[in-house]
Amino acid sequence: MNAEPLHPARFPTAPMPARAGAGLKAQHAEAILADAYRIGFLEVHAENYMGAGGHPHRILTLMRQEFPLSIHGVGLSIGSANGLDPEHLQRLATVVKRYEPALVSEHLAWSTHDDSYYNDLLPVPYDRETLATVCAHIDRVQTALGRRMLLENPSTYAAFERSTMSETDFIREIAARTGCGLLLDVNNVLVSAVNHGFSAQHYLAEFPIELVEEIHLAGHAEDRDEDGSPLLIDAHDRPVDKQVWALFESLIQRTGPLPTLIEWDNDVPDWPVLRREAQLADAILDRHRQAAFLGARHG
Repeated sequence: MNAEPLHPARFPTAPMPARAGAGLKAQHAEAILADAYRIGFLEVHAENYMGAGGHPHRILTLMRQEFPLSIHGVGLSIGSANGLDPEHLQRLATVVKRYEPALVSEHLAWSTHDDSYYNDLLPVPYDRETLATVCAHIDRVQTALGRRMLLENPSTYAAFERSTMSETDFIREIAARTGCGLLLDVNNVLVSAVNHGFSAQHYLAEFPIELVEEIHLAGHAEDRDEDGSPLLIDAHDRPVDKQVWALFESLIQRTGPLPTLIEWDNDVPDWPVLRREAQLADAILDRHRQAAFLGARHG
């Protein structure tokens, strides 16, 4: 007879489905559970669950019993030149152990300096020195978590003159060195492309899509910079833009269906509005499901 595992799973262990998911907001919990449409998965920001208990944990425990979970960090500061905060990393590891998510991800960005924490996810220069720093941090994170993490491409508004590599080459090299997976935020691609004047389609053609395990879609705000040129802001406060939908469909034609999150973190609407966005993503994923093994990821 097989011995019982030392730490038996607390939650269902079904794999992450190649369907649309949504960011979990506490006010949506009852509507999600009562809805005949079953969302593919839920995603939460790790930092919202680093406390020991309380109402957020009660809701997430209930939802985790019903749905696969992705945990997305926003404060680890992977790109910080000062190193990772060991206490923050331990809190992240505790959340991951507690909820047994299918996926864990973080941003290619930095948000700390000395003892200061910023609300923004700030860009890094794409050079060999930063590459070594980011890889060392990811190695440390993956060791602490005991699992592979996903790294998300950033949305950027300024570029470093000291950069010696393209963003796609930089991300590809990180993945090759660390073995991490990738989270591809399609809205971030469009935001950065417009802000820096490059082709979003060309970026996606150069991106290592064979390593992508999750996709993010979100809305952005349109503005103008001081020279009057178009400026996009990664606002997460409105429906997914039609250009992002077009980029997403062209991507799925190449990859086949992948877990796809609808991000809506500000001015959050009622659940039916968010559900409609997820259903639009599901419709695109379903259209290309039969060709899942014919795309570039499986070539």
